[in-house]
Amino acid sequence: MPRMARALSTGQIDTMHKHKILIVDDDPKLSRLVKAILEKTDLYEVQEENRSSAAVLAARAFMPELILLDVDMPGKDGGDIARDLQADPVLRRIPVVFLTSLMSHGEAGRRAVERGGMLFLAKPVEPPVLIETIGRILKEEPATAM
Repeated sequence: MPRMARALSTGQIDTMHKHKILIVDDDPKLSRLVKAILEKTDLYEVQEENRSSAAVLAARAFMPELILLDVDMPGKDGGDIARDLQADPVLRRIPVVFLTSLMSHGEAGRRAVERGGMLFLAKPVEPPVLIETIGRILKEEPATAM
């Protein structure tokens, strides 16, 4: 049973902080699926942005603790957006996990792959791998209050 439902059924108020995650992917079906997977855990507040040109503005407005960023998008690709995030004095602290169909699940196995200091998850994302990766990052690199 999700944590929120458990708290409501026992009469306890759940005061746990929900981590804010921004998904930037040009595929609305995929971003909705990832959002549903994450929100089902009751641990995350998730916002989607499907226009690469609006990714940085969405991050500034939402101030997520983690960004899931598609690598291959029309207009600005994930690398361009990551550079824009790094150039912003506030957003540069937000960890980014790249989502890519350029790497197979066979190459990645059942985990995130680190290349050049960046984490990549193969698409379509596997829910247990996604949740474990996010949980590990948010524990290792907690976002500071902004």
